[in-house]
Amino acid sequence: MNDAFDVAVVGAGTAGAAAAAFCAEQGMRVCLLERRPLEDAGARWINGVPAWAFERARLTLPQAPELRGRGQAFHMLAGYGPQRLRIEGHGVLELDMRRLVARLQQQARGHGTQLHGQTAVHSVSSEGLETSAGTVRARYVIDASGLSGARLLAQPRVDPLHLCAAAQELREITDTDGAAAWFAGHGVGMGETLCFTGIAGGYSILMLRADSPTELNLLSGTIPASGQPSGTALLQRVCQEHAWIGAKILGGRRAIPLRRPYDRLSDGQVALLGDAGCQVFSAHGSGIGIGLVAARLLADELAAGRGLTGYATRFQRELGGLLASVDLVRRFCQSLSAHEMGQLMAAGVVDPAMAGAALIQKHPQLQLARLPAKLAGLLGQPRVALRALKLGLQIGAARLLYRHYRPEDAGWSRLVAAVFGETSDGVATALGSSRVGAAPH
Repeated sequence: MNDAFDVAVVGAGTAGAAAAAFCAEQGMRVCLLERRPLEDAGARWINGVPAWAFERARLTLPQAPELRGRGQAFHMLAGYGPQRLRIEGHGVLELDMRRLVARLQQQARGHGTQLHGQTAVHSVSSEGLETSAGTVRARYVIDASGLSGARLLAQPRVDPLHLCAAAQELREITDTDGAAAWFAGHGVGMGETLCFTGIAGGYSILMLRADSPTELNLLSGTIPASGQPSGTALLQRVCQEHAWIGAKILGGRRAIPLRRPYDRLSDGQVALLGDAGCQVFSAHGSGIGIGLVAARLLADELAAGRGLTGYATRFQRELGGLLASVDLVRRFCQSLSAHEMGQLMAAGVVDPAMAGAALIQKHPQLQLARLPAKLAGLLGQPRVALRALKLGLQIGAARLLYRHYRPEDAGWSRLVAAVFGETSDGVATALGSSRVGAAPH
């Protein structure tokens, strides 16, 4: 800890451990700090991550037991039905996050990274990084400590109306026949995912999947600030309603930021990574894959000598437009009732291709042959059509702006804020109007 490092990473979860590993493998001297014991860092549940994220991060694809499953049919229902979409061959990998974090930490250690658990970070200054174990001197400091971690760039708090309370549990199946009959009653096979959307209004989901004849995977997410029950409450309710759902095996809960990435991802010697920078695909609150890719971009930019400004610029130009566009879609969908979403599904406006793109965290591909039918279906929903037209214009503007991202440009930030219906310039005051588009309840 008394050495001088090229990079000090705060937070040893997936994004932080990946950044440490990728920087160290390119010859940098790296220190990785975690306030908890290292074995408790990061998510402790089962998580879906698109395979392309591993490929783009140049990270070996996971294998069992880290890999628990891949790509079986995904059934998305509007509310509790009857309208649904079936998505096949989507390429999402179901991972045990405990094992992924351990693999990344081991990879970092193998390339010479110094790992220190139970080390709290207090502040950063020109003297170094002040921690509970003393001062750490480093050329670059990466804050990957999560939504409410070290906050080394004094980034603003996320408005509660844009915070998802997510919960995931793996539970025992005590009656295999009963579970199979329940899934079959919903037209879903064992091993396939059943996702109820909008069940508590606005942004709320409940997903169930039988990972094996004896294990049930549950995931839920809501925005309690809009009057919805928490994700944990939804899980407890479904477990109480079905006698075939048994004891909890593992799981966890956390708050997930649902907003575009912060405009300012770096300042001087400090940069934000992962949830700390709101690098989240807010359509469903997943940030694991995006965090891995961001960690690779960070390491590559530092190795190329372009520093943290190079990292922030490259991330925003390559991925910022995607995440901003998705957040606009999330706000739009958050304002829809389950009935309205079902109508859009029935009319073909929301189709498996669109939902599948969201599932794997990609831009949907525009199919010109289907455009007339989609427009006709949208015009058949006049209450939604004007909002959808506005959404299309916002997405186009956001993608254009992010392709021309300029760091430290207040004018750029003001334009992005205007696209989002915000009145303040820059990220520091953007929360003032973040209630625009919040879901009714």
